[in-house]
Amino acid sequence: MGNQPVVVGVDGSPDSVRALRWAHRYAELVDAPVRVVTAYAPPASYGGIYAMGALTDSDKIAEDARQMLTRAVDEALGDGASVMAHIEHGHPSKVLVEASHDAQALVIGTRGHGGFVGMVLGSVSQYCVARATCPVVVLPHERPEQP
Repeated sequence: MGNQPVVVGVDGSPDSVRALRWAHRYAELVDAPVRVVTAYAPPASYGGIYAMGALTDSDKIAEDARQMLTRAVDEALGDGASVMAHIEHGHPSKVLVEASHDAQALVIGTRGHGGFVGMVLGSVSQYCVARATCPVVVLPHERPEQP
């Protein structure tokens, strides 16, 4: 498997932070780099309008994604963790599948911020499992303990 990275999708959700921890431990075992990928896109309501305000909002969305990624890495692995961080414009499903092309594994959480309660697998997870070109690890949603 050489130097192919372990790619992990992170959206700041608790499941994605857990996926990052898992991916980092696995990468240590197989002596691989970790590539943390976050995807962002302006809301669909922008619909192709490229007015100055939309560009500024898009820049803010990208900056928010960078900050979220930094917080998630710090939370999962501690300050100063050695990972390759990538912020990509696009839908998370497509960005992660593209990242899978040169990866030895793709690691994602079961549900991100867009999940519907009760779904076994989120739409991004389903898309990646069906289309990624490397093995995909989907960590199950961690349910709160029942009293």
